[in-house]
Amino acid sequence: MLTDDDLTTRPTTTERRARAAVAALFLTNGALFANLVPRYPQIKDDLGLGNAVYGLAVAAFPAGALLAGLAAGVLVRRFGSARVAVAGTVLTATTVMLAGASPSLGLFALALLAAGGSDAITDVAQNAHGLRVQRRYRRSIINSFHALWSAGAVLGGVMAAGAIAAGVPRGVHLAVSGVVFAAVALVAYRFCLPGADADGAAHDPDQPSAAVPAQPAPAAGVARGRVVLMLAGLVVIGIAACLVEDAGTSWATLYLSTSLGAPAAIATTGYIALAAAQFVGRAVGDRFVDRFGQRTVARAGGLLIAGGMGAAVAFPTVPGTILGFAAAGFGVATLGPAAMQAADELPGLKPGTGLTIASWLMRIGFLASPPLVGLVADATSLRVGLLVFPAAGVVVLLTSACLQNRAVLRH
Repeated sequence: MLTDDDLTTRPTTTERRARAAVAALFLTNGALFANLVPRYPQIKDDLGLGNAVYGLAVAAFPAGALLAGLAAGVLVRRFGSARVAVAGTVLTATTVMLAGASPSLGLFALALLAAGGSDAITDVAQNAHGLRVQRRYRRSIINSFHALWSAGAVLGGVMAAGAIAAGVPRGVHLAVSGVVFAAVALVAYRFCLPGADADGAAHDPDQPSAAVPAQPAPAAGVARGRVVLMLAGLVVIGIAACLVEDAGTSWATLYLSTSLGAPAAIATTGYIALAAAQFVGRAVGDRFVDRFGQRTVARAGGLLIAGGMGAAVAFPTVPGTILGFAAAGFGVATLGPAAMQAADELPGLKPGTGLTIASWLMRIGFLASPPLVGLVADATSLRVGLLVFPAAGVVVLLTSACLQNRAVLRH
């Protein structure tokens, strides 16, 4: 027998289609850039870049994200999260293709700068729409969206590995992937939620409206100060997560191929292992969070990152390093979504403000990782540079108290 709660939580056809549409947007976002990442060693060799210069060049991507990220909130309020996410996806596909085909360092960095800006705007917009769909579902589904991003990253990495093995030119490979995933995003747009983004529980003709409790406003200056401190702690967790993701993205293939002597086809599996394990962690993440709470899950993740990659760096072998990247991917799986969701729900902030600020500042992790690891690698070795992984795991352990040890959407 159905209860009143069943009637308000059962998703409608519109909501199920919207969930599928958001999942498709996350998948395309993960796949587009992942098609470029395994090409980095070739680009580095073709352009004759040293480790430090290479690190600075790929830092153009997060730099572009920082420059453009704060515009996301304005664009979402002006045009709607679904429209901005799809337009950003098309622009990302174009700029990634240009980065792969760039004949010089300057053009490569400029294309990555533009790609980073469009990706940051897409990221905020698709998360905003995903959280809107989550409010309609009245249960946690945000990690499932990020799982599809990881699935897209694995798909993109596998596509790139196949293109490399088959000798497909970079320009052709990235043009094909860009057209395919831009088309997926355009189709998904048709099934996104209608109406204004500000109304997360907008009335749907297929089901009775159900109000979402408003976020309480802080009582005074002390309360506002606590909100700022909580936001800062969440940003630190997010930055640590970004450091892990970006270090794996920018350096896994290079480390396995140059430092450990793995063949090109095997070297790509380090990044693929990280992304695949991240997908698995996000696929089960909502259930883990509902059962154990965000704080406990984050602490377990921090231990996995620190222990897995710490062991891989201490005892370097190709299989052990691939397993270390996999442990880091599983450990980092829910950290970014948890930080963004918790920031979006902080009291006293306008809708989307916490999400936009957290997402923007988290990009510092992406910006800092490439040059930091590159400079350390040139001064010592890339193996020492990868100590950023266990360091990030320790940071998560120290700041995890900012997360709630409960299911976020439990009513």
